[in-house]
Amino acid sequence: MRKKISALACLLVAAAVMCAFTGCSSGNGSGKSSLKDGKYLSSFTTDSSMFHVNEAYNDHGILTVKNGKMTIHITLVPQNIVRLYRGTASEAEENKKDLIKPTTDVVHYDDGYDEEVYGFDVPVPELKKEFDLALLGTHGNWYDHKVSVKVIRKLKSGEDEETALKSE
Repeated sequence: MRKKISALACLLVAAAVMCAFTGCSSGNGSGKSSLKDGKYLSSFTTDSSMFHVNEAYNDHGILTVKNGKMTIHITLVPQNIVRLYRGTASEAEENKKDLIKPTTDVVHYDDGYDEEVYGFDVPVPELKKEFDLALLGTHGNWYDHKVSVKVIRKLKSGEDEETALKSE
């Protein structure tokens, strides 16, 4: 009997450790996370080769968890995407106050070239599960996409975010 209890305890501890390192979320889609507050190097995948994270950052973004809420900062390619909306294109048209506005990011390429591009802080409802993200291009057209976010690792205290984005 002791062996069974000991084995069960080991399994529970292993599951808790896996959840902490792989970025398990609460699973309720509310945007609340079981991750501790902090910053995490994360992968950001999309359903399109035309909509992706800047190639200098290897499809990575920085996920910030604060009070259980998750937001990923993604840096895109130039400035052709002017707004995002967590939902579908038709919903974005009805909810203009909830559109995600860009930040201006500077990407430092390995060849020494620097470029100003747009970045966005996207609310993440749940990790490792696709969600809708609509984008508005410079020509005024909305496009629907599916994206997902997966935690790679927690950033170390004082770690440079750009260096982390270019790694792994």
